[in-house]
Amino acid sequence: MLRSAVRGLVAVLSAATVAAAGGCGGDHPATGPPPVAPTARVATTATDEPVPTAFSTPAPSFPATAAPLPDAPPSGPPEAAPTPVPTQESTPTPTAAPTPAPRQARLAFTGDLLSHTAVFQQAQANGNDELDYDYRPMFEPVRAALSGADLAICHLETPLSPDNRDLSGYPVFNAPGDLAIALAEVGYDGCSTASNHSLDKGTLGIAATLNLFDEAGLGHAGMARTSEEAATPTLYQANGITIGHLSYTYGLNGFILPADQPWAVNVISVEEILAEARAAAGAGADFVVLSIHWGAEYRVAPTARQRALAKEILAGDEIDLIVGTHAHVIQPVEFTGGNYVIYGLGNFLSNQSPQSCRSCPPGSADGVIAVVELQEGESGSIEVVAVEAVPTWVDRRTFTIIDVGAALAAARPELTRQLEQSWARTTATLRSYGVEVGFTGQPAQPGTG
Repeated sequence: MLRSAVRGLVAVLSAATVAAAGGCGGDHPATGPPPVAPTARVATTATDEPVPTAFSTPAPSFPATAAPLPDAPPSGPPEAAPTPVPTQESTPTPTAAPTPAPRQARLAFTGDLLSHTAVFQQAQANGNDELDYDYRPMFEPVRAALSGADLAICHLETPLSPDNRDLSGYPVFNAPGDLAIALAEVGYDGCSTASNHSLDKGTLGIAATLNLFDEAGLGHAGMARTSEEAATPTLYQANGITIGHLSYTYGLNGFILPADQPWAVNVISVEEILAEARAAAGAGADFVVLSIHWGAEYRVAPTARQRALAKEILAGDEIDLIVGTHAHVIQPVEFTGGNYVIYGLGNFLSNQSPQSCRSCPPGSADGVIAVVELQEGESGSIEVVAVEAVPTWVDRRTFTIIDVGAALAAARPELTRQLEQSWARTTATLRSYGVEVGFTGQPAQPGTG
């Protein structure tokens, strides 16, 4: 279902670094024009042929006893030829072109992808002749939900190794490059990449990651190899709608952007976010999405800073949707400034759980596929008409991403209690600000655990 990202060149956008405290929660050891209906052809009236002119000729001399020849032309002056009747053509009635159906698109977004050591070790155990580190089995239960979207965007929180070497987990990450191949194959079209771990392997790590994305056919936003790339909006085609995608992070865990490459990672600046959004619109975007890495780790309620920043960003009409990451737990959906904010998508794939991380709550194993339905309005603008969610949970035995509703419906007794608790946490949190989020695969009578 892969759709290629389209690029349009615009003015260079530089990123201003903002200070922010805290590191990423990690693997702490516990130990074309529309067709027009053809115009109906109306048959024209047959043209009357002119009557040939009759001429008089002198009657021949016959013997008196001879009878006149039959059909002899009458004698007398020539008759005048009748006037021809002109052809009468009926003017066809114009047929109105059919009104094209409003454009629609289904977008899917997922949260943090954190390849802790235990995660990439499992990928290695899944390895085969095709991939040394095979992540695809981990995504199998959610593959259909991802590939069924018109546009599916992940959040890659870590750099990738170009040769599957020099791998590392928390606190300085470097994940196997084979992950990029898996992301493309399970249905993603691209990822946001600006996070507090973007500089874990320096600018060489950024280049390696984006090179792997290009090879896999994935789009990306948030990091750049050149100033020209940083100034070029990321655009996707989703069922006839052009989507602009931006990605920004609150900070870089103390790492400093090189003085000669301040554009390598997008660090939050409202002025620069809005400028890039305007550039995306100028390049043809019908709808602009901001992926933003923000908030406080393991805190379900958005911080005051998150909510204030969301209102500031949405005060104008540059950004149409905000999708947040970094908290490692699900956060609410809010409607503010005429647009939706999904404050936090939780962890989509990680080793975080109370069993592996002293500070990790049970909700750190929860994730969600946020599904945003778009439709063209009467004025031609693209609007969000529904927000839905597929709650997910990471089964740490194999690091498989479970579709919670589907698993509960299938009655897996060994996981029932954990899945019911996960479902209750996710559904309650997403709706806690009054937005009626729909849930895909909702079990008939989910428990509360």
